[in-house]
Amino acid sequence: MVVFKFGGASVKDADGFRNVADIIRNHQGEDSLVVVVSATGKTTNALEEVIDKKFTNTSDALKELEKIRISHQRIISSLGLDHEVTLQQMVHEHFVEAEWIIEETREMNYDYAYDQVIAIGELVSSRILEATLKNSGINTSWVDARSLIRTDETWREGRVQWNITNDQIRDICLPLLTQQKVIVTQGFIGSTAENNTVTLGREGSDYTAAIISAALNARSMTIWKDVPGVLTGDPKVFDNVTKLDRLSFMEAIEMTYYGAKVIHPKTIQPLKNKNIPLNVRSFIEPQKDGTIIFGEIEREYPPIVVLESNQALIHFSSKDLSFIAEDHLAELFKIFDQLRIKVNLMRNTAISFTICASNQRAKIAELQKKVEQQFSVIIDPDLDLYTIRHCNETMLPKLLSEKIIILEERIRNTVQVVVKNAPDIVHKKH
Repeated sequence: MVVFKFGGASVKDADGFRNVADIIRNHQGEDSLVVVVSATGKTTNALEEVIDKKFTNTSDALKELEKIRISHQRIISSLGLDHEVTLQQMVHEHFVEAEWIIEETREMNYDYAYDQVIAIGELVSSRILEATLKNSGINTSWVDARSLIRTDETWREGRVQWNITNDQIRDICLPLLTQQKVIVTQGFIGSTAENNTVTLGREGSDYTAAIISAALNARSMTIWKDVPGVLTGDPKVFDNVTKLDRLSFMEAIEMTYYGAKVIHPKTIQPLKNKNIPLNVRSFIEPQKDGTIIFGEIEREYPPIVVLESNQALIHFSSKDLSFIAEDHLAELFKIFDQLRIKVNLMRNTAISFTICASNQRAKIAELQKKVEQQFSVIIDPDLDLYTIRHCNETMLPKLLSEKIIILEERIRNTVQVVVKNAPDIVHKKH
């Protein structure tokens, strides 16, 4: 049994759905198959705007939701699925569920509302994929991921309850796989014990596929991307990037920790624990080999550059000039956890502590409010964080030319540099 995960770029339009169906058809018969699919194209971003408008102008939110419904209907029409009654009914019901949340007048937690509405992107996308596969003669079964993955009530970043989740995945999926059915399910979403939808974190569909792979002891997992594999840098930012044919689990974990976007950070651990290979391949050129992530043995790697934009340095200093000791740090990290602030870099001195984190202004404002009694806080916004794995010293001057270095840290073969653009210099490719 193998697990395939297709991201939003692979199903952005009708041609994308047809291409995904072709890939699945070409692999059908080789193995039993579970397919995890994301929301189409930029649907998640559009739904985030809907959610924001729910809390400011319900009428505008409903108008934006209708635009999203129409865009999906166009895809359905282009695929010739207009007359598929079950598909139309299910898609209609998913959008109605979102309308109920938007129109609800009682006071509602933003993150809770976010999870209930944002999930329809994956639900509708997977319905369309199921209908596409069935229409092309593939024996398919649609499964609601919320019946597979149990989480706690940490809205927008649900923590998986592994024992229940593993049991549910096996109980539901194994009978379908024995019938040679291709299972189609959604990435990114799970459910609480009270059947409330919870998301697993932005871009969490990779993680969903890894959870399912581990529960079913899959032979392999494949992430289908719009790039040929794992590259030494983001080709949208850097020139002269190359494909890495093979990575160890450890190197992949390091890359995702430092912000490499090709794989969700939580994806590797479930696979490593079960020793399941992860393939990263191109849905544009599916006949070509991509990158395989597997094994413990470290290899020689070229420099790998990860860029995290829109960062902020947050400086904490004790108001009474007392040392920042372990109890202070413990309290700060407890707050970081509460606010889901990921620390990308940190440095401490006797009376100060500095972190680099995503420049999420609302979260940073809340952080300041929580610590204002004990700490003075200074924010340096609008920065970039470069992380260079297996750094070649000769490349640094060129990489960081026309940049002002604010903070630099070195750990073994990894260099992290926080920078801002020099005045009057526009960011450009390196």
